Amino acid sequence: MKKTFIVALCAVMMASCNKQAPKVDEKPASQNAPQELKIAFVEVDSIMTQYTFCKEKSKELEKKGNNIQNTLAQKQQALQNAAVKFQQDIQANKYTQQQAESVQAGLQKQNNDLQALNQRLTAEFQSETEKFNEELRKNIQAYLTEYNKDKKYSIIFSKQGDNILYADGAYDITKEVVAGLNKSYKAAPAKKDEEKKDAKAEKK
Repeated sequence: MKKTFIVALCAVMMASCNKQAPKVDEKPASQNAPQELKIAFVEVDSIMTQYTFCKEKSKELEKKGNNIQNTLAQKQQALQNAAVKFQQDIQANKYTQQQAESVQAGLQKQNNDLQALNQRLTAEFQSETEKFNEELRKNIQAYLTEYNKDKKYSIIFSKQGDNILYADGAYDITKEVVAGLNKSYKAAPAKKDEEKKDAKAEKK
């Protein structure tokens, strides 16, 4: 059971820790497209390790994953201990046949409950991971849309590992983007507070 959860957990964490490049919405071709492409790229790994939002959310997910694993491991150990004791009591003739069947049914129910808990917690964890990835994608897209109003890049690539075989460092805008994302993330709570105050004022 523990091994089953760990495999599922690793699969989910890999989706988060491998940090697949967020998909950027494609835009229709413009009739006024520039004759010369102005391109840039962003190192996705740097965003994952330097963007405060990513660091905080990754820690939260890691902590929750560890808590889930520990919870399931404890319940699995308790079930194994109960099963061992049951076998020992059977060998010592401590049960009547009816009592033994009752205890065995209880152990089977405990095992079924543990499997159901495993599936539920794994599904919840995967859902939170997907929610994090989607929020990350939206954050990056929203920032780059604003950022590119002045920069006027035709294309901004996401570079991760060797998915781009060669890229001139002159086109690397990672530091600017990370700094901008962190600035926006830091300002977000204050902006939300202002929006709440405005909403309350309108109700009055």
